[in-house]
Amino acid sequence: MGGDVYTATTRFIPLHTGKGRKAGKAISEIIDYVENPEKTDNGKLISSYECDSRIADAEFALSQRIYQTKSGREQKENDVIAYQIRQSFKPGEITPEEANRLGYELGMRFTKGQHAFIVCTHIDRCHIHNHIIFCSASLDCTKKFTNFWNSGKAIRRLSDIICIENGYSVIEEPKRRRGLSYNRWQEQQGIENKTSHRDILRQAIDKALSQKPKDFDKLLKLLQTDNIEVNKRGKNWRLKAADWQQFVRLDSLGAGYAEAELAAVLATGQAIKPKEKINLLVDIQRKLAEGKGGAYSRWASVFNLKQMAKTYNYLNENNLLSYEELAVKTAAASERYNELSGLIKIAEKRMAEIAVLKTHIINYAKTREVYVAYRQAGYSKKFASEHESALLLHKAAKQFFDEAGLKKLPTVKSLQAEYSRLLTDKKAAYGEYRQAREEMKELLTVKANVDSLLEIDANKEKINQREPEANR
Repeated sequence: MGGDVYTATTRFIPLHTGKGRKAGKAISEIIDYVENPEKTDNGKLISSYECDSRIADAEFALSQRIYQTKSGREQKENDVIAYQIRQSFKPGEITPEEANRLGYELGMRFTKGQHAFIVCTHIDRCHIHNHIIFCSASLDCTKKFTNFWNSGKAIRRLSDIICIENGYSVIEEPKRRRGLSYNRWQEQQGIENKTSHRDILRQAIDKALSQKPKDFDKLLKLLQTDNIEVNKRGKNWRLKAADWQQFVRLDSLGAGYAEAELAAVLATGQAIKPKEKINLLVDIQRKLAEGKGGAYSRWASVFNLKQMAKTYNYLNENNLLSYEELAVKTAAASERYNELSGLIKIAEKRMAEIAVLKTHIINYAKTREVYVAYRQAGYSKKFASEHESALLLHKAAKQFFDEAGLKKLPTVKSLQAEYSRLLTDKKAAYGEYRQAREEMKELLTVKANVDSLLEIDANKEKINQREPEANR
């Protein structure tokens, strides 16, 4: 699990001693790499917690030996001696000093201050990134860090929260295949890095369309004139530049570039644009990208950034990228909660009715002989006075049966059986009910936060629309 890449911005790696290496040498090798002066501005971008970064390798190794002594456990060949967190940031958005500060905060919050660590910020690549190394042994050397299930995901979530709380971008879609390169991630996120083959083909098609060819065949000839090879395999048109090894299918270039869509453009002269959905994550990222200027400050003063971080994570993890999807899921969760709530209330109402009915049936049976005697006594006032309590219970029961329209009374045994069944069903439904309630509350909170964000944007747009008239 330790080597899995959960996101383009974080990676969690356990560091083992390895075959034939002692703990001191293993720690020294990784720390020497991350503290490289050429990568850390001559050591200016190194910070540490509860250790001296200059001798952190020796301190970590000493902690391991003390842990072995206290615990009585021997160092094994594959033991984890430290953990490394890699944290990357969007190019051009953050200063090295600020990146180091966020890395320190990530290390402190993830380890809860129970493990010594160093933070080394590297600036030798196009993207600023942190290497956070923390000792697997705790500060008191009595226990080791437990690499729990989905620890990498927990780090990614915490890193996202810290970035959003501080007004920096996070990735929009963390779920991806293992081993995705940083360059590929940059391409997916729209970060300028290098032009992909599909981008080149789309640009070539746009250029050819600008010359207004009469039909699809003319369009293909213009592409060939522009050094784009064209061929057809089966029903699929394929394109590639002269120096490429592989062709790219036309229908893989995205909306607007399939043969039918291009033919329609050529026939009408108007490009077919797919209906776009509001991407909520893009909206949040855009708001963060406004920087620390006046617009951002006004928004941040209205909207709690910590709540925004939770909202972003929920939308991201549940793949709720559009407002419509969020609204539908919120409505469905509310409907399910109300449905379960209604079922439980019906069960509770019936259980209450059974309890009252059972009481009246028992009272009626207990006082039946008294009432028969009272009737045989010619409804004597003296008898009534002596047996007032029993007669009142009997009359109350009889009145209840008449009002309920009960001509034949159910048995107490059958009522107890029904009550037990309802109680069992209620207990079973209550677990789902609590879960549905929490899901509904979470979705309503997220939707309220998104509504707040969209409302601010809508109000700003209305103001912008009125400004030209006011200027006249």
